Amino acid sequence: MAARIRKDDTVVVIAGKDKGRTGKVVRVITADNRIVVEGVNMVKRHTKPDIAHPNGGVISKEAPIHVSNVALRDPKTGKPTRIGFKMIGEGAQRRKVRVAKGSGVQIDV
Repeated sequence: MAARIRKDDTVVVIAGKDKGRTGKVVRVITADNRIVVEGVNMVKRHTKPDIAHPNGGVISKEAPIHVSNVALRDPKTGKPTRIGFKMIGEGAQRRKVRVAKGSGVQIDV
């Protein structure tokens, strides 16, 4: 099945403690239907000292959020929108692209 939300998409959280916040998708975990969004669903983690954090301590990081709790941000209106697919081109150049259901704007570059 084609991915409706991909890495580097801008999404709006539509449910949960961060409802209404907007962020960029950092990582997609397809096996669990979850995504990691920049600055959303922040959690505290107690870490041992390592190369990245020589002193260890408590760090904040993004936790995965279920994909059903986010919606793609419409490029035209800036509001949350559903995603549809459309075929463009003819013959060998024919390809499938994502479109915003609200405004009909093509999402893929």
